[in-house]
Amino acid sequence: MSTLDPVAVFRMEAAECLETIEAGLLDLTHELDNKDLVDAVFRGLHTLKGSGAMFGFEALAAFTHHCETAFDRVRKGEVAATSELVAAVLATQDHMRALVDQPDADHGDTGQKLLAQLQAAVGGKASAPAVAIVAAPAAVREAPAKKTNSWRIRFSLPANSMANGTNPLGLLDELRDLGECTVRANTSAIPPLDELAPTELHISWDVTLTSEQDRSAIDDVFIFVLDDMELSVEEIGGTAAATAAPVEAKPTPAPIAAVSAVPVPPAAVPQFRPVEAVPARREASAPASQAKSAENVRVPAERLDELMDRVGELVIAQSRLSQLASASADIALRSVSEEIERLSGELRDTMMVLRMVPVATLFSRFRRLVHDLARETGKVIELVMEGETTEVDKTVIERLADPLVHLVRNSIDHGLEMPGDRLAAGKTEAGTVTLSARQAGGEVIISIKDDGRGINRERVRAKAESSGLIHPGQPLSDSELLQLIFAPGFSTAAAITNLSGRGVGMDVVKKTVEELRGAIDIVSVPGQGSEVSLRIPLTLAIIDGLLVRVGSGRYVIPLSAVEECLELSLEEDLRSRGRSFISLRDSLVPFLRLRDLFRTGTKPDVHQKVVVISTGTERVGLVVDQIIGDHQTVIKSMSKLHNDVATFSGATILGDGSVALILDVGHLVAAGQQQEAQLRVAG
Repeated sequence: MSTLDPVAVFRMEAAECLETIEAGLLDLTHELDNKDLVDAVFRGLHTLKGSGAMFGFEALAAFTHHCETAFDRVRKGEVAATSELVAAVLATQDHMRALVDQPDADHGDTGQKLLAQLQAAVGGKASAPAVAIVAAPAAVREAPAKKTNSWRIRFSLPANSMANGTNPLGLLDELRDLGECTVRANTSAIPPLDELAPTELHISWDVTLTSEQDRSAIDDVFIFVLDDMELSVEEIGGTAAATAAPVEAKPTPAPIAAVSAVPVPPAAVPQFRPVEAVPARREASAPASQAKSAENVRVPAERLDELMDRVGELVIAQSRLSQLASASADIALRSVSEEIERLSGELRDTMMVLRMVPVATLFSRFRRLVHDLARETGKVIELVMEGETTEVDKTVIERLADPLVHLVRNSIDHGLEMPGDRLAAGKTEAGTVTLSARQAGGEVIISIKDDGRGINRERVRAKAESSGLIHPGQPLSDSELLQLIFAPGFSTAAAITNLSGRGVGMDVVKKTVEELRGAIDIVSVPGQGSEVSLRIPLTLAIIDGLLVRVGSGRYVIPLSAVEECLELSLEEDLRSRGRSFISLRDSLVPFLRLRDLFRTGTKPDVHQKVVVISTGTERVGLVVDQIIGDHQTVIKSMSKLHNDVATFSGATILGDGSVALILDVGHLVAAGQQQEAQLRVAG
């Protein structure tokens, strides 16, 4: 079994910590006076700085220290939290990520420029003198009376602490930063030399600290190792200053002060496990909790993919076993086959749950994007996120990241108006972009909606005609016209900007969604806004399918898209040759004869079946010769030679070892609706 690289673990934890800091900063943008948010951001920066120093990321620790110092001043009320400060710290996040990913690379003077912006934001007026990272007040101010506390601190760390990346000397240095400190090492537990392991730690420490800080500052020192160590803190006395003397404020970094009881972000902790939320104050006598860390385990994504492959192979083998058992008269074999079928089904369902992640992990990254675009465009934008707990296959989440970026940028650039234009149109100054997700059967529907100007049909048609996408005056339905915006190179922007105008992006959205076996719907009302909905399968690995026969071939229809099955007699089939419609509860539903579509060259069965499938509100019937039954379908991708075959989305292996193609429901429904439109025009 391979062991995990501690540095790789730190990088994963640091990424989570940066996301937590970024989320806190974005929340702070709307609530600049929220002290809890200020404390949470400060604690996240402190965590990142400390763990970076532990793992040898000195450049990261030094750079983060300046941001931490700035927020420490905000925390103490020395400077106010402003939108400029939040924007400056947000701008440092990308540089911090670069320092995590490439600590030895030459990053030029990027860091110095960012720190200069941070200095200007904290220093207030642009004309203020620049001193270090924080501007020193010119006037002498009166310091309030402070209490000096004396503490006796005894602590010991686990024997494997240094192997896990914890440096006890760093803890002692942080204690010295709090005030006058006397340190005594207890070496009584060190074993004889022939029994001593050089990587193990057997020393404990007895520290006497005199400081103006309170107990929570001591807890902050041990925040990374508080769960695993033995810690005793006793107050042994204190004195208060009798009078307040005037002192000159100096621009030195402030020591870590008391923090309100805000849970610590579970990031950048040098253990390979999620860490429980640790309050800022903690009683010294509280026992270390070891059970919490066992509740969650971090597993690399590639191991889940490997496990998914094994489960898929097991499902195929189980299908073959069921086929053999059904043809056998052996009762014991049938019993074992049924038991294996039940267990493999439960294992498959469990595996599906393991692969599912909430779309909140996808939506959260757009808060920063919208914040940056609002500053870039001068528009006032509110981002609303709904249905964040909806779960989707992790592969779908990874593939949808870039398409959603294009859609959000397009809504902001083309959809939302400038504040003055919105007020003139009777709207609120702030435009709203709504990201929502909901589950509908075996699909998840992710929508991007804005309350902007809507899509200008005339401009879309004119651009399409000038680009040769359609013939001048060619009749198109509203849906077909709106779908033209996904054509390669299509753009209605008047000028090329950093945001859009080059005609790339929307075609990438369509291509990616189609590769995920999904579909795109567009609704737009002039003057009221637009909504783009992506309908994506919940999973890309194993699905329940309906196995059917057309001619001599077998095919699989995703069961989540099947509404019902009807019988189509030979007489009804002959009567409907002119117009392929069936009457279904007072509505006409078009149907496709798969036998003709696939050119089987066989005669139809006497009792054909119609499988009614749907995507959203659109329905179409598929005429098949026989419905074989339910089938657990392990999806195998098609070869590159079959990329242009839009009728099929993949293939699967049946129990007898033969291959069955999986029908692309979205393509077939679109073909059926197009056939219906042509027949209506002809009629």
